[in-house]
Amino acid sequence: MMSYKPVSLMPVVLALTLAGCGGRSAEKEFAATNCPSPLTVQDAQQLTRFKAGPGRDPRDIVFEAALTGAAVSCSLGRKQMDVDLVMRIAVNAGPSVGAGVSSVPYFVRVLDARGVVVQGREFSAGFKLSQSSPRGQSQEELSLQLPYVELSDVAGYRIAVGLMPTPQELDYNRRASARP
Repeated sequence: MMSYKPVSLMPVVLALTLAGCGGRSAEKEFAATNCPSPLTVQDAQQLTRFKAGPGRDPRDIVFEAALTGAAVSCSLGRKQMDVDLVMRIAVNAGPSVGAGVSSVPYFVRVLDARGVVVQGREFSAGFKLSQSSPRGQSQEELSLQLPYVELSDVAGYRIAVGLMPTPQELDYNRRASARP
């Protein structure tokens, strides 16, 4: 004769749950440790936009923008690292600001371990500036997926961010930073 004795499955369920958490915890730690810190390109931290025409004195400034910060958080997905990137951009209106939206162009580039750009996009942050509302700030949030074959591949990624000055604006920025 067979007798039935109830057996508690709680220890087995608890052990499996803890084993699963340990794996997730290790993944989270790996993602946090190997999450590529964003680097701001030196000549792309600021942008001074002038009104159309030859004038380049302070009265001709439409706006001045600055990349004030960038941060990332990462998690591991199936054969990819998911990266959430947040960039903060601040803008001040200049004397020549006009009606409408002032557009501040910026870029994000993902570089691999060799320094080769493997992903890149350009974006624009819009600000409604005026003499009565001369300041603006935005938080731009982007999601990136960094593929890998081996987990060790993710350690080589870098993320470059910055504003996109025209060649003339870049020259102005460099001359302005060289002044004492």
